[in-house]
Amino acid sequence: MQIFADIVNIGFFIWGWIMYRIHDDFVGRRYPESADLIAVCDAPVLKTGAIGGAVVIEAIEIVECDGIFVLRIFSREGIVGLSASDGRIAQLWPILENFIAPYFIGRDARDLESILDEVYVRENNYKLAGLAYFICIALIETAVLDMLGKAANLPVAALLGDVVRQEIDIYIASGNRDTSPEEEVAILAERVAQTGARAIKFKLGGRMSRNADSIAGRTEALLYQARRHFGDDFIIHTDGNGSYDAPRAIEIGRICEDIGAYFYEEPCPFDDLWETRAVADALAIPIAFGEQETSLRRFRWLIEESAADVLQPDVQYFGGLIRATKVARMAELANISITPHISGGITATWMLHLAAYTPNLGVYQEYKHFDNCETYFDPQPIPKNGKIPLPKGAGLGMNIDKTLLSRARPVFKL
Repeated sequence: MQIFADIVNIGFFIWGWIMYRIHDDFVGRRYPESADLIAVCDAPVLKTGAIGGAVVIEAIEIVECDGIFVLRIFSREGIVGLSASDGRIAQLWPILENFIAPYFIGRDARDLESILDEVYVRENNYKLAGLAYFICIALIETAVLDMLGKAANLPVAALLGDVVRQEIDIYIASGNRDTSPEEEVAILAERVAQTGARAIKFKLGGRMSRNADSIAGRTEALLYQARRHFGDDFIIHTDGNGSYDAPRAIEIGRICEDIGAYFYEEPCPFDDLWETRAVADALAIPIAFGEQETSLRRFRWLIEESAADVLQPDVQYFGGLIRATKVARMAELANISITPHISGGITATWMLHLAAYTPNLGVYQEYKHFDNCETYFDPQPIPKNGKIPLPKGAGLGMNIDKTLLSRARPVFKL
């Protein structure tokens, strides 16, 4: 029976390749050696040559205003590094205060990569590893990078790579699962008209739901209605959010192929790498994966096992720009792209900095609205004609309204 099942699956795979025309953006995959991928992970990323001298960290504080947590790092030389976050950091900042930030005091910010490696094992911090730990790491790392960018009078992108773009193409992602297919298409169409985007993404299934749809029959109907409404040449991304086991994910994937979807994101639960690989093996449509991943080694596994065709590190969840850059560089060896996941809120702007210097960036990047940016960036990144500009200025380009900071609530200071 297993032989028969294997023959059927091979037949469906060949049929998928015949019937589904993979987009030109995904051709030419390479298969790098493990040693080369490991070398990328071990290689330094940060370029400090343009920084004139030491930038010694003297104090670190977090203040909160209107739900936004602003981290400020003060150097002995008078440079202030800024970063900001919302959402989960409201519950997680004690990890940053007690286990991470103290290790930065008195250190030269130019040694950021060494500090990050050392703090991971300090007092067994690796036992905290996961989203909670790396969200805190991302906040402090981006603030230190902002400080170093100001010291060099360069954007963060120029410290981490070669700036290759000043704006990026966006896709509209709604995030809805409680809408009818008709309602969802109407919402997406309105936002496409507002932004000029030439691509969309919508949700399939019920999110980690063991094959249950959010509304019976919604997924199949939405796939076909979206294609009919937007036309044959419009780019459609689809996102399962771990809704399916492999057999059901393959069934839905074949419908995605039938409508000519661009890629199929996270069809299986994020921690079930084996099911994800089985789906990738069975389908022709590119599989996008990795939004909740926190391990460089597991990203390496996804490349080595051909379990994903697009890698999706989330700069916040994954621990910052330096680690996300290493994922991008591993992906580049395999000639595959990264399309970073956006965890929402003001941290979504971090993706824009990664986009500036990543040569193998996917063609379209997610836009969900960059909340609260008007008081933190001047000018605010606003999409126009389907593109969004990158932040301007040294460091992260943040320019926080002083009136906002004057009413901020202190959270901690070291």
